[in-house]
Amino acid sequence: MLNRWFSMPLWQRILPAMFLGIVVGWLWPASGDYIGWVGEIFVRLIRMVVVPLVFVTVVAGVASLDSIRDMGSIGLRALGMFIGLSVVAGCVGVALAVAVQPGRGASLEGLASAPGIAGRSLPDQLLGIIPVNPVAALANGDMLAVIFFAIVIGAGILSAGSVAQPIKALFASATGVMSRVITGVLETAPLGVFALVATAVGKGSSLSFMNISLLAICVLLGSLIESLLIHSALIRFVARLPVLRFFGGATDALLIAFSTGSSSATLPAAIVVAERNFGLHKSVSSTVLPIGASIGRDGTAMYVGLLAVFASQAFGLPLELKDYATIVVATSLVALGTAPVPSASLFMLAAVLSTIGIPDSSTAIIVALILPFDSVLNMVRTVPNATCNLAVAVTTARFENAIDEQVFAHPPRL
Repeated sequence: MLNRWFSMPLWQRILPAMFLGIVVGWLWPASGDYIGWVGEIFVRLIRMVVVPLVFVTVVAGVASLDSIRDMGSIGLRALGMFIGLSVVAGCVGVALAVAVQPGRGASLEGLASAPGIAGRSLPDQLLGIIPVNPVAALANGDMLAVIFFAIVIGAGILSAGSVAQPIKALFASATGVMSRVITGVLETAPLGVFALVATAVGKGSSLSFMNISLLAICVLLGSLIESLLIHSALIRFVARLPVLRFFGGATDALLIAFSTGSSSATLPAAIVVAERNFGLHKSVSSTVLPIGASIGRDGTAMYVGLLAVFASQAFGLPLELKDYATIVVATSLVALGTAPVPSASLFMLAAVLSTIGIPDSSTAIIVALILPFDSVLNMVRTVPNATCNLAVAVTTARFENAIDEQVFAHPPRL
């Protein structure tokens, strides 16, 4: 029975646990007094992995950019576009959440410590990004300081060159280890979700079906805006190529992105599409696309920005303009370093929410309650990751004169 249980997809185990939690919480409102500790264990496991996950993935991501440096203008041009598109995607997610307000009406205040934005001025917040004591920043979960320190360490590895290869390999290995740790934590999700949902329903705190539905609609709209507007504009006005031909040629890769929910799994198809349907030279397809599979995460940036504002609405926390700006900056940074693990973006959410004063204990509640639906949402938001990667590759090739426009306009028939 255990083998059969663990062989099932995670979402097929979480959904029944969630519905069972709803029933138990409704029939037994005091259930949280007896099983709440199970949910607290799951919350603590999530909190345990967030800081080391953010630190090692950001360091490893920056350290891996030596390949971009070696590629010269191709790599630098692609890197600039990936970063710029990530910022735009974060803005799209925040704007959708503000406009639609999917978290409005939710009641989660009784499930975690009350969040609140630290009353610091903007100069103090900017100064706080630079940690006086990096160890203390890691211990206290000061995420912007942790991210800044990780970027500095990654840049140091880059500048040290070959002498730093063992350190670079260490952080790459650490990223793999943290991916396995996340996978292990997610295996406890069914029990954790059951206990948290039962406690939430018993206390009258919950995310309604309407909240989740609005969130899903926002993810779909955000993905469409990213792919059909932002990336199309890059192809049409920067690369100056026909948009319909781009999407027609990219269909195979986009279908694989949607069905697998994985940017890494989409990479082989993206390379074939780029060379066969778009006429990109190998100098671009074999360099830009692998990098994009690692850092081209527009769907993730949009999703995390959306979730950050969604969480603030669910906890009744008002945000100011500077808080939205902070969310966009933090979202763009963590999206570039998100590990290629299912639902890893949910774990990175804590790095963003902590910058606006929402404690990781409250973030863990959001993660646990959204996790049952994240598998479907992940499939949707992986598509703009794929369109971002291909759009940047095509635009880079256009600037480098590394594209066969005849092939792009008239791809070979199969």
